[in-house]
Amino acid sequence: MNTKVRPDLPTEAEVSLARESSRQLSLYLSTKEESQAIRVIDQAGEHEAVRVPTAAFRLLIDVLSEMAQGNAVSMIPVHAELTTQEAADMLNVSRPHLVKLLDSGTIPYHKVGTHRRVRYQDLVDYKTRIDADRMKALEELAAQAQELNMGY
Repeated sequence: MNTKVRPDLPTEAEVSLARESSRQLSLYLSTKEESQAIRVIDQAGEHEAVRVPTAAFRLLIDVLSEMAQGNAVSMIPVHAELTTQEAADMLNVSRPHLVKLLDSGTIPYHKVGTHRRVRYQDLVDYKTRIDADRMKALEELAAQAQELNMGY
């Protein structure tokens, strides 16, 4: 499993290839089926049909679409456990700040030996919580600005 939080940006050649392949694969996506068949051709020209779940096929198209826009893509399983550095990178905060959040109980964690591990889902829950708090604060500030007729 590759949980590299900051993957490399795609090259121009990869962007172009991703754009074309996502377009072509989208034409064959059938949402009525539980699985999709893909024909894989090896370097010797041998080919074989492989069935994949429709959700995985859709995810492949989504990954290619992001790459086609020049975006780096990273996949992290929901049940993954991250190091403090990986978790800090995901939240775009320093590792010491993340450790303070962990030690204060704001984000749950457990230890593996002497090392802290953070569940990916716990990070997502924390981010959802703080984003909602921020939005509430912004809405309150906007309401106050309207009440005071501040012009914005």
